[in-house]
Amino acid sequence: MSKKLTTTPKADNFRMPGEHEAQEAIWIAWPERTDSWQWGAKPAQTDFVEVASVIAEETQVNMIVSSGQYHNARQQLPPHIRVVEMTTDDSWMRDIGPTYVVDDKGHRRAVDWEFNAWGGLLDGLYFPWDSDDAIASKVAEFHGDNYYRAPFILEGGSIHVDGDGTAYTTEECLLHPSRNPDLSKEDLDRYLKEYLNVEKVIWLPFGLYNDVDTNGHIDNLIHVARPGEIVLSWTDDESDPQYKISKEAFEILKSETDAKGRKLKIHKLQTPGPLYITKAEAKGFDVCEGMERSAGERLAGSYANFLITNNRIVFPLLDEATDKLAENTLKEIFPYHDVVGVNGRNILLGGGNIHCITQQIPAIK
Repeated sequence: MSKKLTTTPKADNFRMPGEHEAQEAIWIAWPERTDSWQWGAKPAQTDFVEVASVIAEETQVNMIVSSGQYHNARQQLPPHIRVVEMTTDDSWMRDIGPTYVVDDKGHRRAVDWEFNAWGGLLDGLYFPWDSDDAIASKVAEFHGDNYYRAPFILEGGSIHVDGDGTAYTTEECLLHPSRNPDLSKEDLDRYLKEYLNVEKVIWLPFGLYNDVDTNGHIDNLIHVARPGEIVLSWTDDESDPQYKISKEAFEILKSETDAKGRKLKIHKLQTPGPLYITKAEAKGFDVCEGMERSAGERLAGSYANFLITNNRIVFPLLDEATDKLAENTLKEIFPYHDVVGVNGRNILLGGGNIHCITQQIPAIK
């Protein structure tokens, strides 16, 4: 049985491992919300099955499913994927699931962040969100792991770490008035160091262009390949609003050192598109005040929204014109990994991609 702890990871000498470190399992939550997902979430479910199946060839996948969708999901998913009945409000596991921390003695614990659906009553995507907020502690309970309940609002997609003392985030998200308006940047910097047990936080100004649903999550702009190496979403088109964001991020990263004093190696990963919602794709959503899916709206498409899971890289296929380039770039960055692309368009229409719908559980040594 797991228990809620009253200390912090830093006080207990637990750190958040990098995504490149060994994993025991990946958690995903089944999509069914009809204002988030087109046509009763059936197209999204198809893509989720593909993502889960590809991951499960390398790492155990646990799929969270509601009671009403349990038999549907079980029938669609391969038998080696574990289906676990839990109640959620939506299916962005990166943000609602636990962030795990480990020590050097082979133990792990979970961090349960406060969750308010990306903005609460100010600009959140839906209400209520209490079922989502309860998921992290339930996953910890499933694994029998103790957990910390952090005293501030944060989503897993708003942070990246290298597992070696450095965290990355964006001011656009963490300093947004819909998250923690009573906390300063210095307060949040201190909290991140306490709950991730990192020595340095590198702040970038903005996330990916028009990533309005998340207020600019870091995982749509960059990915940490390994300590000292960053994958950055990039475009050479100076007329694209993304160019200024990527260039500014590049200049900041180029001038920084990580917690261990390393100069950062930056890999540029071409963005797809630009991609826009088509007239056909704008149909089939239930009306929701918090989410708008209008024809012509630019999508926050990014190949950086991939998952590292043990010896495999799973990345979204988003644009036939750039998919192969993205695959080749990722193969250069990860020469010892199997790089696999899976359909990501229907997930993107919901507001995120492969990294957003997955959450890893580190392996215990």
